[in-house]
Amino acid sequence: MTIFHRTSLFILLLLVSSPVQAWELHTLLAQPVFSSMEEVAYADDVIVTSLEEFLILAELHLEETLQKEEVWAREHLEFYAPLPDSLAFHANNNENTVRQRFAKAIRINPESKLISYFQLLPGADAGAYPLLVPEDVTPLKENDGFYNVVFVELTPGDKIDPLSVLVSANHEPDLGMDIGLYANNDTEWGKMYGMGTQPFGDAKLEYGSQAPFHMGLYHEAVLINMIAPFIRKCYPEYRIHLYKTLSELAFSLGHDYWGWRFMGWGLHYLADLVQPYHAQALPGVGTLKMILMNVMDLMGSSGMKDRAIRLVSNRHMAIELLERQLLERAYLENDSGYLHFQTLSSSGTVPHYMDMIPREIITKKSHSRAKRLDKIIAENFPEQLVSDPQYQLGKFPQKNELIDVLQNSEKPGALENLELELNDILTEFSIYGRSYARSILSKNS
Repeated sequence: MTIFHRTSLFILLLLVSSPVQAWELHTLLAQPVFSSMEEVAYADDVIVTSLEEFLILAELHLEETLQKEEVWAREHLEFYAPLPDSLAFHANNNENTVRQRFAKAIRINPESKLISYFQLLPGADAGAYPLLVPEDVTPLKENDGFYNVVFVELTPGDKIDPLSVLVSANHEPDLGMDIGLYANNDTEWGKMYGMGTQPFGDAKLEYGSQAPFHMGLYHEAVLINMIAPFIRKCYPEYRIHLYKTLSELAFSLGHDYWGWRFMGWGLHYLADLVQPYHAQALPGVGTLKMILMNVMDLMGSSGMKDRAIRLVSNRHMAIELLERQLLERAYLENDSGYLHFQTLSSSGTVPHYMDMIPREIITKKSHSRAKRLDKIIAENFPEQLVSDPQYQLGKFPQKNELIDVLQNSEKPGALENLELELNDILTEFSIYGRSYARSILSKNS
């Protein structure tokens, strides 16, 4: 094995340790964006239908639509793994198998629950809706992130406002839809989906297996791409385009509930790409340093590598936990004037949506921001949490109280500095989330 190949394996290892959820709860980000869009906020209530009902009624259209989608993916996505012919969707009017046939054709986790539900915002009252536990909405075993999260059940035939559907669906891909899709993920579906071996991320960790679908490493240094071309095998563009197409189809057929829900799924990946830690493999670590760490590791000294892994992981986790806590506090205090709410709800100029936006605009900006964000995190969080390579932030007793930690720290203005940096980052989702939604809705206006 050459040093270049070993270096590529090292980069793979580094990516293993990073969290692969860009935002703790996407619903918190989506609500202010889309509640301030008239096309969403004032849209007529929709009738809840089960996935099976939509699929069986749309079968013939789905067969043609998914065939075209496969052609698009093969033509436009550089590292796309073609769908095996045996998994292509064919209409046969069998309601008992339609969900599984659809799941295989779009290559999602067939154990995804995909039930009729919605997720309440912090402080909202469930009213008469039946409460659900996380296991009702996700097949994931690691559900400790759902503290203070309330899910309620919907029944086919219920009427619900599109905003609630869209906002809830915006988090749904993190409920396990992209888990176990690769041949080495030890799942039955991973062995049949034709995705090959997982290019990066930990193939054995539950959340780790979704990394290539939720990260866009399109703008790494030329040398890194030469050494480890596999890091460009990223699939958010595939999901963004697929769910946009399915949303447009559902709306065109009068299945508005699924039009909004598919739209929410696609928006999830746009929001992921806004997060700088999802657009750069190792923010704050230069190319030459990455190679040096690998050489030292090959010589039997893994200390530099291990420290880099821990620091990146802790900083990634810290910024995501903080944003969740900032928004949760604002919801609970009904603080409509909160800075991040104002930014997310800002109705500035919204460009026409184009397929190149996720890669050439959103991810490029996120990649360019990554080094600065990493530096601001290091300068403003307590050093033990983000600059001590011996410490694991996940074990910090006050990890869910980071606002208080920052306010009581010895670093003046720490919380405000981090809030302002996050605010700039969130601007991109406000702009391009609206662009994506408006593009879909304009097709059926």
